[in-house]
Amino acid sequence: MHFRKILVAVVVAVMTTVSAVAAPLHVSAELDSTVLIMGNQTMMRVTVNQAKGEKGNFPLFRQIKENGIIGVCGDSVEFRAPVRIDTVEKDGRLKIDYQIPVQSFDSGFYQLPELAFAVGKDTVRSEALHLKVVPVLVDADTPIDDYANVSDPENSSIFDSVPDWMIDYWWIILLLLLAIAAFVYAWIKYKKDGTLLAKKPQPTPYEVAIASLETLKSQKLWENGMEKEYYTDLIDILRKYMFGRFGINAMEMTSRQILGAMKNNKELKDRRDYIRQILNMADFVKFAKVRPLPDDNIASFDNALKFVKETKPVPVEEENPEANLNVKGKSGKGQKKIKKGGKA
Repeated sequence: MHFRKILVAVVVAVMTTVSAVAAPLHVSAELDSTVLIMGNQTMMRVTVNQAKGEKGNFPLFRQIKENGIIGVCGDSVEFRAPVRIDTVEKDGRLKIDYQIPVQSFDSGFYQLPELAFAVGKDTVRSEALHLKVVPVLVDADTPIDDYANVSDPENSSIFDSVPDWMIDYWWIILLLLLAIAAFVYAWIKYKKDGTLLAKKPQPTPYEVAIASLETLKSQKLWENGMEKEYYTDLIDILRKYMFGRFGINAMEMTSRQILGAMKNNKELKDRRDYIRQILNMADFVKFAKVRPLPDDNIASFDNALKFVKETKPVPVEEENPEANLNVKGKSGKGQKKIKKGGKA
């Protein structure tokens, strides 16, 4: 009889052990509070009941360990580190309790995701939990308690104060700045020069005068009885040349004033006879209505051409230090620099 009792007890123990070992894997989750004030934390408790020999994990919790935080529900709810884990062994099975801090800074009603526990090729999920985040209603006179002050991040740098979108799209911002700089440069150039294209080099007063004299000669005005037009154009060419070359405002001067201005210019005073002959002949044609002889017309043109060519600007030669030393070594005097006469 005594032996029979022992046998029954052994059979019951074995069946209990086999039943416990063969029990399926089970995962459950719950929140300490389903209502949370925005900014505060609550604790989510997850329990895993599994056989002792099985090895599994929550991939989500591994991400929390790596990153310190993971956002769910569109980043409105945060699972935060540290995750506390307690393991208890009983009847050949393991009971693993996880405690995960939960926090949210966005008010609303959220359904938290099911937590997947992976064991080999199998995955078991917990039930979905619901969380209501209540906003903090405050006004200017309401004291704020139970909230930590904002602290500076560790290893802070100047980039901490730069918005994320500026760092992510820095190349677009750089292109915009370059485009703005190019626009400002083009606008200033246009306001200054009247065009965005490079200006062609302007001809010198000498080149303009020579070209104008050649054009006047080709028109054959006096040969066709147009002496007045001929002398008017000839005098205008000389007036413009004097203004551009020497700064003499001849366009607004009388014949006497032009000769007086030339007298005060050391480059022109010896060439007044050229201009005097042309001015006198022009006055005869304009006011006395005298028809000059062909020789007079030719002489007027030749004098104008001589005047322009003899007052052509002399190019400035650059000083050669070595040449100066050589000349100085031979004669004791430095080489003089050739100056350009008058204005260019």
